Amino acid sequence: MPSPMPNWFPNPPLLRKPGLFITATDTGVGKTTITCAIARALRRESQRMRVGVCKPMATGCRRDREGLVSEDAEALAHFADCRQPLDVINPVRYVLPVAPAVAAEATGEPIDRDAIARSLTLLDESSDVVLVEGVGGVMVPIDGRHPRVTVLDLAASLGYPVLVVCRAGLGTLNHTSMTVRLLRDAGCMIAGVVINGYVADTSLSESALADASMVSNRRWIEKMTGLPILAVSPACPVEEVVPHQAKIPPAILDAVALTYWSDVAGAPTSGV
Repeated sequence: MPSPMPNWFPNPPLLRKPGLFITATDTGVGKTTITCAIARALRRESQRMRVGVCKPMATGCRRDREGLVSEDAEALAHFADCRQPLDVINPVRYVLPVAPAVAAEATGEPIDRDAIARSLTLLDESSDVVLVEGVGGVMVPIDGRHPRVTVLDLAASLGYPVLVVCRAGLGTLNHTSMTVRLLRDAGCMIAGVVINGYVADTSLSESALADASMVSNRRWIEKMTGLPILAVSPACPVEEVVPHQAKIPPAILDAVALTYWSDVAGAPTSGV
């Protein structure tokens, strides 16, 4: 695999505030839900903390009178109580529900790296801590003109500690350990892992009962990666987890809030 491009930004943002880059082992793992829950937890830790959120690029956006809108960006803005406009929180948007590089190639609209840098700079200046949510997993291509440039390059160029969100069930050992190895090879600092969709009582779910790995995966992720499991988020009915409608079950919010995220991100909670 080619080495990440540390200078992917033509005009790199100068970031001084603490932050976290949240990625996942795949698409649909629950990265946005966990990022929203972390934003809420940070606000609960300090009422004066200004939480900036950024989804640098999003696909599968809807079109309305104001232009393209990402539901993920709406959710992030709500749970962080971030007052920046949505086009700052999410500067690059596409309608097609595909990887950003594929959408950029299909539309002929290249990724605006300067717009992303401007958004991150503004959020850094107006916040005490910044949460940046990636798109899909670390090997998702993000630049239509440079097919080998991926989310990994974006994470490495920003320099924030990276949080990995993974599934709870079968297959997660492979996907999580591969993600962690790629991040380490790229020189990224990894804050830890959040397991999403865990079923504590397998007797309540036939599908969970069939997945014997659910019992051992947490311990084995720690053994294989050497990273802390910072939170274990429970499985909830899909219809109850709709972040862009401000719907995240208390069970998820409470599980994520057990971690003191200010410490994870290195953000001060006094005097802010």
